[in-house]
Amino acid sequence: MYLSLRDRPSSAQPAQHGSEVSPPRRAGRVVVTLGMVSLLTDISSESVAAILPLYLTAVVGLSAVAYGLIDGLYQGVSALVRLAGGWFADRTDRPKWVAFAGYGLSAVARVFLLFASGAASISAVVAADRIGKGIRTAPRDSMISSATPTEHLGRAFGVHRMLDTIGAALGPLIAFGILVLIPDGFSVVLAVSLAFAVVGVALLGLLAPDQRAQPRPEDGTAPDPFRWSDLGNPRLRPLLLLAGGLALLTVGDGFVYLALLDRGGFAATWFPMLFVGTNIAYLVLAVPVGRLADRVGRARVLVAGHLVLAAAYVCASVPNSTWVATLGTVALLGAFYAATDGVIAALAGRLVPVRARTSGIAAAQTVVSLSRMASSFGFGVLWFALGPSAALLLVAGLLLAAVLVAATQLGRLGLDRVVA
Repeated sequence: MYLSLRDRPSSAQPAQHGSEVSPPRRAGRVVVTLGMVSLLTDISSESVAAILPLYLTAVVGLSAVAYGLIDGLYQGVSALVRLAGGWFADRTDRPKWVAFAGYGLSAVARVFLLFASGAASISAVVAADRIGKGIRTAPRDSMISSATPTEHLGRAFGVHRMLDTIGAALGPLIAFGILVLIPDGFSVVLAVSLAFAVVGVALLGLLAPDQRAQPRPEDGTAPDPFRWSDLGNPRLRPLLLLAGGLALLTVGDGFVYLALLDRGGFAATWFPMLFVGTNIAYLVLAVPVGRLADRVGRARVLVAGHLVLAAAYVCASVPNSTWVATLGTVALLGAFYAATDGVIAALAGRLVPVRARTSGIAAAQTVVSLSRMASSFGFGVLWFALGPSAALLLVAGLLLAAVLVAATQLGRLGLDRVVA
């Protein structure tokens, strides 16, 4: 998503005479403070995400169908409020406090997760957590953009992304360490997750400056206001169709990791480390794959990434899975994210007018999230009916067919020419 914001036009009001550029020292404070908030929050959320599939199926005793419902909520609910969070922050010009509300809602959800025990209560808690994520993301990024001179914007988001990713890697490591020291210590992981979430909210509320949108001399005249009709741009619709269709055949990582566990490739204690491995593979491959997309075409790389995902599903279905198959699956999942996450944003940002760039990117991400939510619902039923290996192989076959169709239609859709 940070690729999109680097190119994002200012949402500030029209330039006024006498306005001043925010001093570099203040900009640094905003970026670092919000980066630390994201680090703490990602430790909280990713430590829970790393144990949630195992916790829900092995401890709470939910069926594959019930877990599919919860995983679908985890995948897609944030998309329902993402645009609303950004709009409200712009409307009130109080992005810090809109972000604070989102972070606070996720922290409160952590409290109730400690006591939730059934499918309905856990679903409600997960939905609240993801709604909080959807509310906070755009206002937080808007604060970073407003606090940073244009020439340093890429570096600012790079610093934030680095801190955010450190938290995403530390969360599963902390969960793994707790489970090694305390077998079946899932409740301890949830309590530690709550502590990190509370500290992150407190840091935002007490130390983060109330950075509001301020025009800068280099911004010039603000672009025309966003119109919802911009999302009906005929150049954007093919991408929404392509990305949404492929996402319908994207299985949540938790299901893939549970399938690996079912094949006997590792002990349950190591389950959180699969998330760490995928994050590492993504970080290693993100830059080279992004450069490849710039050279050969982003839509081509996006489609090829789903071919890699199909290979990951096949790898996870190998009978009597070994550590080689486990590592291969984790690496392939990381490659898939490297080929899709930033590429979708980069494509969408070039297919709509400048005034709608952020909303166009959000629209593409929303379509993908909603499709993945539907996919998780459906895959839970397939798992229950066919078993994990057969279900993954079926989805891999359908995904392969979809990739072949998409590859032949890129020229007709006009997406093969979107490189710049």
